[in-house]
Amino acid sequence: MTGAPARTLLLWCPDWPVLAAEIVDGVPATGPVAVLHANRVVACSERARAEGVRRGLRKREAQGRCPQLTVVDYDPGRDARAFEPVVAAVEELVAGVEVVRPGACAVAARGPSRYLGGEEAAAERIIEHVAQSCLVESQVGIADGVFAAGLAARAGRVVAPGGTPEFLAGLPVEALGRSALADLLRRLGVRTLGDFAALPAGDVLARFGFDGALAHRLAAGRDHRPLAVRQPPADLTVTSEHDEPIDRVDAAAFVARALAEQLHERLAGHGLACTRLGIEAVTEHGQELHRVWRHDGLLTAAAIADRVRWQLDGWLSGSNGRAGARAARPTAGIIRLRLVPDGVIAQAGLQAGLWGDTGEERERAHRALSRVQGILGPEAVVTAVLGGGRSPADQVRLVPWGDERLPARPEAPPWPGRLPPPAPAVVLPSPLAATVHDAAGEPVVISARLAVSAAPARLVVGTGQPAEIVGWAGPWPVDERWWAPAEARRRARFQVSLADGAALLLAVESGQWLVEAIYD
Repeated sequence: MTGAPARTLLLWCPDWPVLAAEIVDGVPATGPVAVLHANRVVACSERARAEGVRRGLRKREAQGRCPQLTVVDYDPGRDARAFEPVVAAVEELVAGVEVVRPGACAVAARGPSRYLGGEEAAAERIIEHVAQSCLVESQVGIADGVFAAGLAARAGRVVAPGGTPEFLAGLPVEALGRSALADLLRRLGVRTLGDFAALPAGDVLARFGFDGALAHRLAAGRDHRPLAVRQPPADLTVTSEHDEPIDRVDAAAFVARALAEQLHERLAGHGLACTRLGIEAVTEHGQELHRVWRHDGLLTAAAIADRVRWQLDGWLSGSNGRAGARAARPTAGIIRLRLVPDGVIAQAGLQAGLWGDTGEERERAHRALSRVQGILGPEAVVTAVLGGGRSPADQVRLVPWGDERLPARPEAPPWPGRLPPPAPAVVLPSPLAATVHDAAGEPVVISARLAVSAAPARLVVGTGQPAEIVGWAGPWPVDERWWAPAEARRRARFQVSLADGAALLLAVESGQWLVEAIYD
């Protein structure tokens, strides 16, 4: 960009990775907290800085300076999710917001300054609105260009038009955010952005390459690109108003079909498919009703209509989804019905289910399971999702039909102590107490060093009859969450085969033998 950079207003939330950890994971940001990436501190709380913790420190050094330090892993996804409400709050006042990074967003300052009473008034209004809407403290900087506005935000300054080069000139070269370049410049005697900007552009390009030339433009107050504003999401919600209140199921079914087709056409126009549908209704007396239906595939117009009809049937008939029980009916008929596509994905991203992409079998299966769910409740129909973990019980998660099929634990880690294949066929919901004896009738004991006192010879499950053990393997030790005493768990697992052909998975925990699973 060859012209002068545009006046830019940038909102910055200090220590955002720490604040995001509090918002998403409940880590108290008022205490000493450090966010680590690659074993180095990338952000820390004000309390941690008071104890001497700084960005760039290694984990051990940071904990040495502050023994009470709470360590949190860096998660850019968490930071982005937590920052979305802040961006939405800014968009309520101004249009054309660009997310610079989680914790910072920028907007052209001309519009807000004109209709909010000047640049300083606009900055104060946005800060106040974000604080009230999101309970988040922020600072705003205004300058010529995004880079200078970001540095001004850290000081809470409004740089006068045309004064950006002077504002940048006195800042250290570390403000460029390029540690290797800043270290080299200091060794060459270039200590401020003003010194760096004074160097000939051709010499900078020849000596430092393209990235150095880009940093040289920023140091001189010239941004390399204009703002790339964020487009507000399309409004996909459909609503129907009714002068005559709906109090009959047949009338509700007719309305549901028309509204479902309207929603499906609107989604198709944007190349989207609905996976989670919000159904909202308002009665003549102002009573508000709301329910969310989930689905693991494409919600067609017919599928949307079915769910709306089932939900309206449940509301108008007073059924709460439990056999033999009924909920109170609405106090009046429905005058407003609203469908909200709460979860949407690109149609090309849909994956085939158990019954294939299309066809009568797939549709019948989805309709049947959804109908059962509508009668008995969302938790009545579940499917299993396989994920990571060390024990069979840890690896399986049951999710309601239609919910996102995400494992409770990621599959990627190696999971030391995980059982070797094959996996057991039956995992007991509650392990059964057992006793294991050797050939002499003495209890088999596992020492702290995993030494087995004798070869297992007989197994008694609960109060049952003894069974002869003809083969065994193990132990496989598991020492989990040793750093959290309240959650720590230490046990060892064995695989045993019995004389009657059965094979079991046993575990020893705190001296007690347990039967965890059965092999086929």
